Amino acid sequence: MYQPRRTSRSEFVPIRRSRYHVRIWGDPQPGQVPVVMVHGWMDVSASYQFVVDAFSREHFVIAPDWRGYGLTESPPADNYWFPDYLADLDFLLDHYAGDQPVDLVGHSMGGQVAMLYTGARPQRVRRLVNLEGFGMPATQPAQAPRRYAKWMDELKAFHRGELELRSYDSAEGVAARLMKTNRRLPRDKAEWLARHWAQQGADGRWRILGDAAHKITSAQLFRVDEMLEVYRRIACPALWVEASDDSLAQWWQGRFTLAEFHQRLASVPRLSKAIVEDAGHMFHHDQPAVLAQLIEDFLDG
Repeated sequence: MYQPRRTSRSEFVPIRRSRYHVRIWGDPQPGQVPVVMVHGWMDVSASYQFVVDAFSREHFVIAPDWRGYGLTESPPADNYWFPDYLADLDFLLDHYAGDQPVDLVGHSMGGQVAMLYTGARPQRVRRLVNLEGFGMPATQPAQAPRRYAKWMDELKAFHRGELELRSYDSAEGVAARLMKTNRRLPRDKAEWLARHWAQQGADGRWRILGDAAHKITSAQLFRVDEMLEVYRRIACPALWVEASDDSLAQWWQGRFTLAEFHQRLASVPRLSKAIVEDAGHMFHHDQPAVLAQLIEDFLDG
């Protein structure tokens, strides 16, 4: 099994009636900017272990499990609202950084949270790294009636127990699932991740540390014009990192393309771009050393 080079510790922080699990690598040092790393949909903070191990030097890294993921304990919910992630991050930075700006790194859903947060709170972020946080396809007002109906239908399905996440008979089964999803993930890393991505229950089954309610469609339409206004207010240098595999083509089948997203990125005032070769969307697992160098070089500025 994979052996981490840098050991993390767990802390639990009260945030907005949740008991947030936060994974910490390193210790705060005078003059050192904290690096806050936020994970994506159906992922956990431990997912950044391989990148942290590949950093060339010690950093003070703060990585939370979002509400409804990992070891974070939140009040029961039957769906999740995107603005809550921004507010949770705001409270988290109050706790760990006070008035000090941080370097903010986000992957996938976490990358989109990081972009929106930095536009809303530009004074709190020194440098921003978005790792394939694409957002969602554009929507039109005419979609609203069916969207609300779909949301209510999925809520009912959730309460009938029809949206449960699959369980596994062993940690090795979880690892096999991770490797099936990501063909580049080696077995040693998959077996290590499996024990952080899932947890064994009293019945012996291994269950993903993610709330099935995350699968419910948002009742609100994705409003690109609002998002672009937030992007325009990102004041710090920002780095967009893209994998060589085109995930959007796989996910959306032409309904949302890389070209369309690159047009959105043009709204970010001080943007740099990088591509990681031989990598898919989970490139913090596929190419952690390459990604670690890109992040460090950018943060060093």
